[in-house]
Amino acid sequence: MTVIVRSLSPGGPTDAADVAGFAAVRRACVPAMLATPESVAFDGAHAHPAARYRQLIAETDGEVIGTAQVGIAHDSPEPGQGFANVYVHPERLGTGAGTLLLRTAEEHLAAEGAGTVYSWVLDEPANLAFAARRGYRASRRAHFLHLDLARGALPPRREPPAGVELVSGSVFADDARPLFALDAETAADEPGDVAAQFTDYEHWLAETWRHPLVSRELTTVALVDGRPAAFTLARTDGAGRYASGMTGTARAHRGRGLAKLAKNDSLHRARAAGCTEAFTGNDTGNEPMLAINQWFGYEICATEVRHVRHLG
Repeated sequence: MTVIVRSLSPGGPTDAADVAGFAAVRRACVPAMLATPESVAFDGAHAHPAARYRQLIAETDGEVIGTAQVGIAHDSPEPGQGFANVYVHPERLGTGAGTLLLRTAEEHLAAEGAGTVYSWVLDEPANLAFAARRGYRASRRAHFLHLDLARGALPPRREPPAGVELVSGSVFADDARPLFALDAETAADEPGDVAAQFTDYEHWLAETWRHPLVSRELTTVALVDGRPAAFTLARTDGAGRYASGMTGTARAHRGRGLAKLAKNDSLHRARAAGCTEAFTGNDTGNEPMLAINQWFGYEICATEVRHVRHLG
């Protein structure tokens, strides 16, 4: 069996097969992370130029058996930080695809000036051993959580407190700057080992707000005196699966339960729209959001461990 690693070729003659294979591997490895051929192609086409983003595939006999998402953390105030997230189809482990993908990813990042590589690794013995053998050191952990929307019981909707209004993200279809500002503030405070600073509104529009998985109709925003104070960004794959892309509250309004209020509203919208499964993710250090998700009935379905390696 010969394994070949190459870049995804958007617009090329094998583009449709490539993106479909990429999405299929991601779904098989991490079902909680929504992926469709359209979203894979969109991610490649709309990545920020400074990210030096590449999507790699490992194939054998024309079949995509592994993937990697590789790039530079361009929105971090600290330069030289790269990422390489490698996944090999569970039925194709042991083929050498993971080794070839990671080697190609590291060579790309080194050429782009990265001194540090971060990678998410599934919390399973074989995956953890693979990372350790290649010089990666484990750090923090994060959970994927699942909620059965079809059969589970959501908390009932409650009337927002005085001065608070719940609206759909569609309200911001023509001007999403207020949401951009709120997303930037909450992302800056999110636990993690690579800080993020959102400053490019136009790129946020292209990469986040107009992403094919984002549902503005199912996104809920809590307004306080007419201004966004909390939100939950909804993603759907068109096949009954819903995911919370981001949930957060502005610093001035934290501790009032607004994120819980917004997320509950969004989940009710999703169920009414025919979604049957809901997914979300939490850093293990983000206790407030973990508590909120447990209140909704989410259960841990998988765990990943953040790993880091210093190149050179």
